[in-house]
Amino acid sequence: METREAYPFGIEIPTRWMDNDVYGHVNNVHYYSFFDTVIAHYLINEGGLNFATDTVVGFAIESQCHYRRPITFPERVEARMRVGRIGNSSVRYEIGIFTADQSEPAASGYFIHVFVDRQNDNRPTPVPAKIRQALVRICIEE
Repeated sequence: METREAYPFGIEIPTRWMDNDVYGHVNNVHYYSFFDTVIAHYLINEGGLNFATDTVVGFAIESQCHYRRPITFPERVEARMRVGRIGNSSVRYEIGIFTADQSEPAASGYFIHVFVDRQNDNRPTPVPAKIRQALVRICIEE
C-alpha cells in the first residue's frame, strides 16, 4: 500500500461533528468531499482556475473510493493527491486520505475531470495551458 509520500500535494481538512454517522465514524459521502476539496485547492492555487469567471472548467465524470479504516470526529485528515494521467481534455487525480498518526491511507481513490467550455454547450475542450503546467508538476504518468 502506498504512503503519503506517494502523493506530492496535500491539505489538512478538519472533520466536523456532523460528519459522523450513526455508526460513529465519518460517513462515506464525506470522503468524496475531501477528494473534491483537495482538487479544487490545487486547481485554484496552483493552476490559477477561477470557477466563477473562467469559461473552461473541469466537470467530474467518474470517481471511486476504497475505504480501508474508519475516521472519526474530531480527527483532522490530510487529503493528498497526485495526477495519474493527463489527456487532451481530461485528467485523472489520485487521492489518499490520511490521519495524523498513520502513514498508510484510511481511504484512497480517484476522480476524473473532463474540461469543458461553458460558452460552447459544455463541450470537451483541451486542458488550459496554465492548468496543464500545474498538473504536470505532480503527474506520475511517464
